[in-house]
Amino acid sequence: MTEQHAQLVVIGGGPGGYAAAFLAADMGMSVTLVDPEANPGGTCLYRGCIPSKALLHVSRVINETREAESWGVHFARPTIELDRLRAWKEQVVGQLTGGLGQLVKQRKVNHVHARAAFRDDTTLVLTDEKGSESILTYDHAIIATGSRPVTIPGFAPGAGHIWYSRQALDLNEIPKRLLVIGGGYIGLELGSVYATLGSEVTVAEMMPTLLPGVDRELVRFLSKRLGDTFKDILLQTRAVNPKVQKNGIKITFEAEKGAPAPQLFDKVLVAVGRRPVSDGLGLENTDVKCDDRGFIQTDEQRKTAAQRIFAIGDVAGEPMLAHKASYEARIAVEVIAGLNVRYEPAAIPAVVFTDPEIAWAGLTEAQAKAGGMAVQVTRFPWAASGRAATLGRSDGMTKLVIDSDSERILGAGIAGPGAGEMIAEAVVAIEMGANVTDLGLCIHPHPTLSETIKEAAEIFHGTATHIFRPKRTK
Repeated sequence: MTEQHAQLVVIGGGPGGYAAAFLAADMGMSVTLVDPEANPGGTCLYRGCIPSKALLHVSRVINETREAESWGVHFARPTIELDRLRAWKEQVVGQLTGGLGQLVKQRKVNHVHARAAFRDDTTLVLTDEKGSESILTYDHAIIATGSRPVTIPGFAPGAGHIWYSRQALDLNEIPKRLLVIGGGYIGLELGSVYATLGSEVTVAEMMPTLLPGVDRELVRFLSKRLGDTFKDILLQTRAVNPKVQKNGIKITFEAEKGAPAPQLFDKVLVAVGRRPVSDGLGLENTDVKCDDRGFIQTDEQRKTAAQRIFAIGDVAGEPMLAHKASYEARIAVEVIAGLNVRYEPAAIPAVVFTDPEIAWAGLTEAQAKAGGMAVQVTRFPWAASGRAATLGRSDGMTKLVIDSDSERILGAGIAGPGAGEMIAEAVVAIEMGANVTDLGLCIHPHPTLSETIKEAAEIFHGTATHIFRPKRTK
């Protein structure tokens, strides 16, 4: 059995793993990246963020042709060439992952196509696709193995009529009748894609609302639009007892009140969340500890209980977001390099790439109030935005959560087209400790949707130009 040594080994080639490997190489470390894929990218690039956003862009273009009818512009009904659409999606993925492969070579990162398991706190056993094993010792290791979809009993992944996100993104067919189990961001994003492509989409969510945990004021804009896009939205409802028939798969529903009758679908997409990939890594042979959900426990420097081993990204805890993983990668690598840094972001942005988009950062109104904080909340409705009017999309809102005493921006939420692009301004404001006056005094270009952030800030002082909201007196 061959044996090698690395100054740093990174396990997992997703946005956390390759960011860590690249930064460490830039800082002069000898780096080995262990990942079974041909090129780095992980779930995000191969089977998640990138292919789903490519398809969501197609969905948005189709929707815009339909919206144009109300402006007097008519397009013929689009023809979907599924093979070409799939090829374009795969081209996007291939371009990005191929580019990362080139960066691996340019940075002289040793990319080992294998799976890794710990033999002890300083040694890994690597197994390649042929089953051959080798030994890798290291000075430090970063675990960045990501997450996988949560499965539910009776809905086995890979079964003919059952899809998980991976099968849905393969885009092998457009089912006439699609059931989406789960009203979170993955289910709603993929459900939106298939609804636009021609599927009759029904969503079953066990909680009382879509996107549980997201600001209700923001979600209502999306819920209203999806009510027209989807065939049905079943809240507080469970899908159970799947039975495969010649003409589809029959699903029974359970609900607290008035469960719908069993229905027949062509495909069922299960999207009920993700769980960390911490099993099968041999962590029991190390001092690394996991919590009862399988997340690897780390400190503020991303160190595990085994001082040479770090963990970042989905496997190290929520929120399970690619950009959070990349940020943690920098922290871990800089700590290994001897810098005194810690993971303490004031705002981690999150985006649901539906139509309309929903984005938020920092504290939500509910979180601030639950923490007993004295806050004021300002809301600027997009119905008062000139740019929103020119887009025919006044169904949105920009919302700020402001500390009542210091007037600092604590959080922001946006619902509407392009919310994901706009939220970065709020992140900068929160991280820089800007107050609401700072934000209101920054000149924003007109006419843009970004102006809604400025006017939401001006509402705090009762001076917003395009909406009358006198400042409340104490």
